[in-house]
Amino acid sequence: MALVDGRQGLIWEKRFSLPVQKGGLGLRQSEAVFAHLKSLPGIWAEGAFFLKEASLAGVSASTRPRPQAGSYMPVFKVGEAFGKIIARTLDLAFLPSTHQEGHVMGGLWSAGLPEGRYLVWHLSGGTTELLEVLEGPPGTLSLKLIGGTEDLNAGQFIDRLGVKMGLPFPAGRELEKIARGGAPGAVKLPVAVKGTQISFSGPASAAQRLLEKGCPPEDLARAVETCIADSLFSAVNSLPSPERYDALLLVGGVAANSFIRERLAARLEGWTVKGADPRFAGDNAVGLAVQACRRLNPSAGG
Repeated sequence: MALVDGRQGLIWEKRFSLPVQKGGLGLRQSEAVFAHLKSLPGIWAEGAFFLKEASLAGVSASTRPRPQAGSYMPVFKVGEAFGKIIARTLDLAFLPSTHQEGHVMGGLWSAGLPEGRYLVWHLSGGTTELLEVLEGPPGTLSLKLIGGTEDLNAGQFIDRLGVKMGLPFPAGRELEKIARGGAPGAVKLPVAVKGTQISFSGPASAAQRLLEKGCPPEDLARAVETCIADSLFSAVNSLPSPERYDALLLVGGVAANSFIRERLAARLEGWTVKGADPRFAGDNAVGLAVQACRRLNPSAGG
């Protein structure tokens, strides 16, 4: 959950990690729904404390994964229900959005980018998509899918290997720490890209075989980061021209990885490469709050 003021300034935000058993690779939807139902009232009790000197103007929530017909996951109904209850109790506007739009808007906001046309990599355990993004009227996003993964997502690639290494799920933060001790180029993984379509299943299988053969974890972790960065580069490099876009933006939990961001930026000549602030790369609520602010108060600016 998050609160922003009328000028998109962050007042408060709070998040919790879903409880995943050691060795697990995620939760079933029923488990995720229960975790949200259990935790959201306590989080909101903390957030409500910050409203003593102000009042709410509107409420937003992710109601589905993507702004596409048929996009649905049960866990999103929990946030939608809480948001509608708060909004209707206080006679406020309820502004539905999506998980993907929350990540994109959070990235635009935290990177300090104004309204414009952007190429966006949405990188997480559940998504690896290359999007054309246009913000028309403030807070209104047009998203067009132009590429992505054919199988595993970038976050899944990281998590599967990380859990095999004994790291907690999600494994991204710990794998990045381990990779800092790796020797650049000591281990190489294949890159499988056709046009703007990436395959991570082959590289993931190769990484697992190397781990089983005793490959140093730090070298293998660095190789995974390099493979992901180079795969993203190849997909973007297949596009005709960077002049069409104001910048390339990375959002989602994997976008918090500094090595991936820096390697991609170094290889993409002619592109302005930006990343969501690592504090908010995997966050969704702040982006939703900012998007709602822009829609309710267009004069607040980007």
